[in-house]
Amino acid sequence: MLGITKRFGPVVANEDIWFVARKGEVHALIGENGAGKSTLMSILAGFYRPDAGELRVGGQPVTFRSPGDAIQAGIGMVYQHFMLVDSFTVAENIVLGLPRTGVALDLDAAERQLVDVSKRYGLGVDPRARIWQLSVGEQQRVEILRLLIRGATTLVFDEPTAVLTPQESADLIQTMRALAAEGFCVIFISHKLGEVEAVADRITVLRHGSIVDTLDAGAVDRRALARMMVGRELAAVLLDDSEVDGAGETGEVVLAVENVSALGDKRLPALRGVSFEIRSGETFGIAGVAGNGQRELAEVITGLRPATEGTVTLRNMDITNAHPRTIARAGVAHVPEDRLGAGLVGPLDLASNAILRTYRRNPIARGPMLVKRAIDRFADRLIWAYEVNPADHSARLRDLSGGNQQKLLIARELAGEPAAIVAVHPTRGVDVGASEAIHGVLRAQRVRGAATLLISEDLDELIALCDRIAVIYEGQLMGTVTPREADAETLGLMMAGTPLDYIRQPVSA
Repeated sequence: MLGITKRFGPVVANEDIWFVARKGEVHALIGENGAGKSTLMSILAGFYRPDAGELRVGGQPVTFRSPGDAIQAGIGMVYQHFMLVDSFTVAENIVLGLPRTGVALDLDAAERQLVDVSKRYGLGVDPRARIWQLSVGEQQRVEILRLLIRGATTLVFDEPTAVLTPQESADLIQTMRALAAEGFCVIFISHKLGEVEAVADRITVLRHGSIVDTLDAGAVDRRALARMMVGRELAAVLLDDSEVDGAGETGEVVLAVENVSALGDKRLPALRGVSFEIRSGETFGIAGVAGNGQRELAEVITGLRPATEGTVTLRNMDITNAHPRTIARAGVAHVPEDRLGAGLVGPLDLASNAILRTYRRNPIARGPMLVKRAIDRFADRLIWAYEVNPADHSARLRDLSGGNQQKLLIARELAGEPAAIVAVHPTRGVDVGASEAIHGVLRAQRVRGAATLLISEDLDELIALCDRIAVIYEGQLMGTVTPREADAETLGLMMAGTPLDYIRQPVSA
């Protein structure tokens, strides 16, 4: 990619980018949210056309008018959210989009080809299994196989480990290394600097739409990478997995969940007898692969989903199935996983979003009337305290970066010093700079004495912030460990459905 520039109106997403990835290497692309990584890779994958610059594949100039053109040129992208049809078999998903060679699809031939390719690259999967029957890691293998069968020689992985267990992440890293050894060009986008160090041959750092540097992986450590990404030093806890808070002093039980069960959106059991307690000054983590009941648990606690069994209490007050407004006023803050779908309103300005929790109360309101001066002062106070940029309460929320949107959401939820905090993936999709700020806020709330339920798929984050970590699988808790006990193997086994008691059983002679 030579001299690539891409603008969206007045916003320059990429400016004069020179990016070269080679055959036989894993090339990591890192940077903050808004640095231009996704735009650059979308140009490479044929979704966008550059305003200036040139693409070359194998030394030859190319022009992509669609993703299909990119695939024909040997470039394929493995997305974080898979593009598979759940009700189809693996083989049926593989043949979707392939050129037709006759009136009928030859699934038998497709299955034979799939078996051959999967054996060659160590990506074993049953060609006749339906997608919904596969684990997340197996589904990702299908995505990779689909691109290999289409003839892709350059593979772009966009945050590929976000939904994987530690064992599946390790398998994927091994797969990427094996593909590079076979002569493929592998481009790896990730926020996890430890994974970048583990897999990459070279690393390119983007900041504000421009390349900061391209370096050999062995020539730089993660602290230096983070500094290049954000332009300043970051807290050590974000960069060193060994630095964990450990258990601090805790007080009385603030939030108690006892034998809670609930149904999911499809009216099937999503939670099955979940029980735990969180004390004042304690952060209790929930780990697990996405879709195992985490969202439903947060919604039951905050009143957004009814519990079919069990109780939720806040300081001995029963809040089971209470109205969300009642639970919020009782002192439960909620940072939902979907900040724009459930937490904020994109078309509204920052001031309007800042008062969504308190717009009925003095001094924000006097009777049925909102007080604009009080609203603006309140919003400005949150924006200043949480360093939300731009610092303009009249700016539209949708124009902010993901990290600044998240900081405003957290600022609003914590403004009243809640007794309990339910934070679901609070740093998902935000860069290391915003993550540092959010981690600092959660630590401050812990020191203040809040009881925090932290639901995250980032094990490093859970280990760094939590006093105890439980793992959820198919709506049940597999066990609870301290950060010191939370090694990747133990967590990974629990995330795959093995209870902690079974893992700790002594091996018989």
